[in-house]
Amino acid sequence: MLAASLVAVLAAGEPEPTAPSTVPAVSFRNHVVPVLTKMGCNSGACHGAAAGKNGFSLTLRGYDPAADYDAITRQAGGRRVNKLEPAKSLLLLKPTEVVPHMGGKKFAPGSPAYEVLARWVASGMPAPSDTDARFVSLDVTPGDFTLAPGTVTPLTVRARFSSGATEDVTVWSRFASADETVAQVDDRGRVTVKGPGETAVSVSFLTGVAMTRVRSPFPAPVPEAVFASAVRHNRIDDLVIAKLRQMQIPPSGLAGDAVFMRRAYLDAAGILPTRAEVEAFLADAAPDKRARLLDALLQRPEFVDYWTYKWSDVLLVSSRSLSRNNVRAFYGWIHDNVAANTPWNRFVYQLTTASGRTDENGAANYFLIHRSPIEIAENYTQAFLGITLTCARCHNHPMEKWTQTDYYGFANLFARVAMKEDGGASAKGDTATIVSTAEGDILHPRLGVAMPPRPLDGVPMASHAQEDRRAYVATWLTSPANTQFARTVVNRVWANYFGRGLVHPFDDLRYSNPASNEPLLDALSADFIAGGYDLRALMRTIMLSAAYQRSAATTPGNEKDDRFYSRYLTRRLPAEVILDAFSQVTGVPEDFGGYPRGTRAMQLRDTRAESYFLSVFGRPERVVTSSAERMQDPTLPQALHTINGETLNTKLMADDGVVARMVASGRSNDDVLTDLYWSALSRPPSARERAAILARLGDGLSADPAARRRSLEDLAWAVLTSTEFLFAH
Repeated sequence: MLAASLVAVLAAGEPEPTAPSTVPAVSFRNHVVPVLTKMGCNSGACHGAAAGKNGFSLTLRGYDPAADYDAITRQAGGRRVNKLEPAKSLLLLKPTEVVPHMGGKKFAPGSPAYEVLARWVASGMPAPSDTDARFVSLDVTPGDFTLAPGTVTPLTVRARFSSGATEDVTVWSRFASADETVAQVDDRGRVTVKGPGETAVSVSFLTGVAMTRVRSPFPAPVPEAVFASAVRHNRIDDLVIAKLRQMQIPPSGLAGDAVFMRRAYLDAAGILPTRAEVEAFLADAAPDKRARLLDALLQRPEFVDYWTYKWSDVLLVSSRSLSRNNVRAFYGWIHDNVAANTPWNRFVYQLTTASGRTDENGAANYFLIHRSPIEIAENYTQAFLGITLTCARCHNHPMEKWTQTDYYGFANLFARVAMKEDGGASAKGDTATIVSTAEGDILHPRLGVAMPPRPLDGVPMASHAQEDRRAYVATWLTSPANTQFARTVVNRVWANYFGRGLVHPFDDLRYSNPASNEPLLDALSADFIAGGYDLRALMRTIMLSAAYQRSAATTPGNEKDDRFYSRYLTRRLPAEVILDAFSQVTGVPEDFGGYPRGTRAMQLRDTRAESYFLSVFGRPERVVTSSAERMQDPTLPQALHTINGETLNTKLMADDGVVARMVASGRSNDDVLTDLYWSALSRPPSARERAAILARLGDGLSADPAARRRSLEDLAWAVLTSTEFLFAH
């Protein structure tokens, strides 16, 4: 009896995890494949590699049970199994190292894994069948728990099958922690809490993925009065404070008016406020002045430029794949829709169904950039659903529930798009015409047939349907019932204003990567849908919140918080914003070849515009839709270019620049210093800064003009390369 053998194994001190005491008839699909997966036999480092190992090839993580069955029972003359003497099967002898095995010992004789495989061989090696019960879902308990560091708790995983049966599959499940500084999990599902914070432990079995959340509050208790008295401006703050209370993290106070104004201008429009704007704002005593500031800011042309650039990153507007005319048309279409505040669902619907000449309907260029259903399937889901499908192109996704069948069903929704390029055979003709056709399918590479066109987790189209497949997927995508669509853009917008998404990375909304504040993301998404997918309204709500307006300064107890928004997260400004700020403060615009003088970096249609500064500071190439394309981490080349490079130094030394004009006007060093601080940092110099700097400069009026100019250029360089200038705070 299998149960008796397991008891004997445990009594003998076998380290393998326990299996259920009752096991149904062994199914290749539902029992053998999970064993091979758990033991790593079908991993990419072993027989699941594309070429297999030592002549034995399995599908990666068992995504094709029929092929695996054939490899085990038919290939190599069937010598891997021995029906008459199961214990002599190579399937058992090799992983137990009774005979040499390059992969090492995977399990011991008599272990649960051994018993399942032996029982399957002894029962006649039943093949996977269409009548097999199919896996439906996973349940993990406990599903959400709070524990102190050092605590160990086991997880239990149950699989539900289409027959209605459930099985304890803990022993065959795979586990992973998203943050091992908070909690670690071993291969038996035992969770050990390591430190304060919150993380997700993901569990996978067959094609199912489930998740449990592990929470460990910070150790120092925070008085309830701290949370009760915390400033709240809207619903966002209620949910943020609730999370901070749960985690025992105190919030910082609100930022001052000047800091808030500078932050809002940079985050929403990529520009600095002028000295006159800051001084007027500081002089305004009205209690609603921050709300009025945001209302005006969200109507500025710079706001339109900023978000046109952001969406051009997502949609990959680039002359790498488009002619200049088509780049201009696509960028113009995005710009017009941002200016009109087109609802996000309508914007994406129009993009998805775009047809006609690419110079007349700029959105149609999306299908020139993505010339195959494969390209569209991967970039489209990343852009609008925060889902990375790429792994499922070749096999079932190893970390998510998406199968290869899901992938090709989704890709087939874009298989009937045709284009006629007016430029002839060139890949970048000046114009093209995009149309939907009545024929065309992409074949599943393993099955050799076309999958019914089907949205992810959606209802498939009838194979004979003649309606535009793009309209079908666009309707599904933008439906209010598809909350993932709203969650994805809400998270993108949140990340822009806070430097980190509620889900991080901000375009990775897989099930096993939950939000740091799920109730908040759910509430914002529901409000976004109810409000008609209004992006400006969403941004206004976010920026009005006390969470956004908090100081970046820490308070005792929140120094280590980087995800619950107890304070504003300081971060380096994007490359384009820094370059535009250099130009704004120095009064010397950047020259971009092919663009009129005075064009800001945030107005560039194409990221291939020549600029060493933008390249070294991490602007994306717009090749793939991924947050990883933009580089935000500081690098040595950035530091060297800031110190010695031409970009900033040329502007500082320009004869028509701010420094030269101030010297020529005869203004005192004190005036120059004050004006420089206001224009660059949105504040006057402190008394200490003023005294120290003026002591070095003197009054300057009697000094040699050339020497004085060099001194003031050095001063401006020091301000413009400071952390305070280069970072949002």
